Amino acid sequence: MERSRDLTMSGNLQSTIVLTITEKNGSTRTRKLTMQAKTAGGTEKRMIKFLDPADVRGTAMLIVDNEETQDDMWIYLPALKKTRRIVSTEKGKSFMSSEFSNADMTSAALSDFKISHMPESGKNDTWLIESVPVSEDKGDEYGYSRKITWLDKKDLKVRKIEFFNFDGELFKTIDIISTLPIAGKEGYIMTEMYVMNHNNGRSSRIKFDEINTASVIPDNTFTVEALER
Repeated sequence: MERSRDLTMSGNLQSTIVLTITEKNGSTRTRKLTMQAKTAGGTEKRMIKFLDPADVRGTAMLIVDNEETQDDMWIYLPALKKTRRIVSTEKGKSFMSSEFSNADMTSAALSDFKISHMPESGKNDTWLIESVPVSEDKGDEYGYSRKITWLDKKDLKVRKIEFFNFDGELFKTIDIISTLPIAGKEGYIMTEMYVMNHNNGRSSRIKFDEINTASVIPDNTFTVEALER
């Protein structure tokens, strides 16, 4: 799991992202945003800014994805002209009204989980890894009782993640639809992800476009002050 996480640390990345939210009746809403990311020393920092539609334009999020310690997240709400920290109890909540959670936007610290192989792990060229929160508090924080990560046995790419509620029932699945190798280094970018909520019938899709991994991004891009620019 550590090796798999390292493969998703993209270095410098700039991209446009389209987030599509689909209701149970088939109606859709689309949000367009930009993301800048930078990796150094096992920590990845991401600045996300919403462009459209008008009701979310100017909203921004700063995510500091720490390898061993608690991740840090802040959000700027232009209507309130206020920046606030996203506390740990909000990790399991919806990311901008989608079926992705705030926690799905980060790589969770492995120390927050008891991690083991499932009995069928290794079959069909796939590792099946179970991650169970180390405490009830951590389970409440992330919003699930356990998750199962499907890893390609050959290259350790994530194929799928299944999430189970506190009754042990599967309630959400994230599928990695497509990836892009990172030029000049070992690793990849998840360029399209699809999440299905099996309880309410809603789904969401994140798709990356206009990907640039060659640009130099200054460190001051990833500060709380930069959220309001």
